[in-house]
Amino acid sequence: MKINGNEIRPGNVIEHKGGLWAAVKVQSVKPGKGGAYAQVELKNLIDGTKLNERFRSSESVERVRVDTKDFQFLFQSDDMLTFMDNETYEQIELSAEFVGERAAFLQDGMAVTLELYEDKPIGINLPEQVTLEVTETEPTIKGQTAASSYKPALLENGVRTMVPPFVGVGEKIVVDTNEVTYVKRAES
Repeated sequence: MKINGNEIRPGNVIEHKGGLWAAVKVQSVKPGKGGAYAQVELKNLIDGTKLNERFRSSESVERVRVDTKDFQFLFQSDDMLTFMDNETYEQIELSAEFVGERAAFLQDGMAVTLELYEDKPIGINLPEQVTLEVTETEPTIKGQTAASSYKPALLENGVRTMVPPFVGVGEKIVVDTNEVTYVKRAES
């Protein structure tokens, strides 16, 4: 479906320069001279590279329809991840490289959403937050206030993050899977 350059919105997937790109940020610019245009930050869905492009309203781009399907993470074998389609129960394998660093957050039975283009996986969405146990961190120093700086912690999945001083070993915390940051203590 063709759309004008000024109709691109964040989240849209477009065909551009022979690849599939997702619009990450879109800013409308109206310079003093010349016509208005949209400054768009694009992310390549295949290799993850980023690109900044200007699209004028007179230009048209091909907007791509991406299908999403719910899957369940089953297990990891070497560097391959196995997922099951929630509707058909068919299993597919994806390389851990496809998921990237966030593969460390996958837990058995976790619900994920795969983005498909012509039945080929091009992206994966994990839950925004996961609960993990702190396996290693520095002890709290007496008199240290909660407003002070965060301290490093190692989580059960091997990921390192910064936590507030009151968090200790054995506690469960909620972590943001996109930013790999501490959100809050998990409610027991």
